[in-house]
Amino acid sequence: MRIDRLELENFRNYGCQTVDFDARCNVIFGENAQGKTNLLEALVYLSCGKSPRARTDREMIRFDAPSARMLAQAFARDREFKVQVDLFRDRRRKMSVNQVPAKNSAALSDVYNTVFFCPEDLFLIREGAAARRRFMDTALCQLRPRYAAVLAEYNRAYDHKTRILRDAEERPDLLTALPEFNEQLVRFGAVLVHYRHQFALRLREYAAANHRECSGGREQLDIQYQTVSSVTDPAVDIAVLTEQLRQHMESHQSAERSSRLCLSGPHKDDLLVTINGRDAKQYASQGQTRTAALALKLAEREIYKNVTGEYPVLLLDDVLSELDPKRQEFVLNRINGGQVFITCCEDDRLPQLLGGKVLHVHGGELV
Repeated sequence: MRIDRLELENFRNYGCQTVDFDARCNVIFGENAQGKTNLLEALVYLSCGKSPRARTDREMIRFDAPSARMLAQAFARDREFKVQVDLFRDRRRKMSVNQVPAKNSAALSDVYNTVFFCPEDLFLIREGAAARRRFMDTALCQLRPRYAAVLAEYNRAYDHKTRILRDAEERPDLLTALPEFNEQLVRFGAVLVHYRHQFALRLREYAAANHRECSGGREQLDIQYQTVSSVTDPAVDIAVLTEQLRQHMESHQSAERSSRLCLSGPHKDDLLVTINGRDAKQYASQGQTRTAALALKLAEREIYKNVTGEYPVLLLDDVLSELDPKRQEFVLNRINGGQVFITCCEDDRLPQLLGGKVLHVHGGELV
């Protein structure tokens, strides 16, 4: 997979910009707040229909503009593609692949995939469970179109149930709709558990090997997928998972109504990461947590390769500057074989080490 050209119009701080990329490596340098991360954000959005930074599409439209446009010319599966997204302040976005309207984000993920790695990801191990769920969801939404659709339905049902529980004291009549949304949550939730378990197994395999090598063989990383307690084996059939989730939800009905919160379901899932048998979130040093985060993100790339047969586009946003020389070398030794974008603040040794193309960003313009 590779991106040959990107066109931006009124996206973030870019007015009108067209840039061609190298098939192997692209080093993008410039001072802070000039548009380096914005460029990578556009590449991620065009691959999955979601931004790794913005909460709403309107945030990505240039301040003085009514709309924004992104267009990527990509090559994947021995075919050329044009992926376009138009964002608007006053109506829904428009997406297309080869000028054919796209119904949802899954159509974009069918073209090319990205793995985005930023400095915040180095704290993936130390953060709460929501960060690790987001890590799983981001990857699976690109890898499995069905997962993306089911996740959207689960979140919709979760929002409805949350509002019912919140407002039921003032409007008890809302509770009549609760069984319907409970049933949706257990059915969609079972599919989420199924895919997350499979992803965690592959993640465990690749991340353990990465961490072992980066630590010089001194440390053993392990990853366990954690979901609701009634699911004793997430590898069982989806029909069994559905029944186990239903049992768990029924046992929490009284607590949910008392707390007015949705307490049962895979929206509380997590990944337990251990190093040498100890919980990394609690006991790992800063160096160990960074090595573990590197291992997870690079394992994500290997999973894409294993599933699709091609490396995804790897986007490293100022990550290397946050790493010591040993970990920098480890990352640089792992990025061959696919197209890579690396941002940095200075035109340093990276072009000499990696080759490829060097682009300077200043004030939303590329040179």
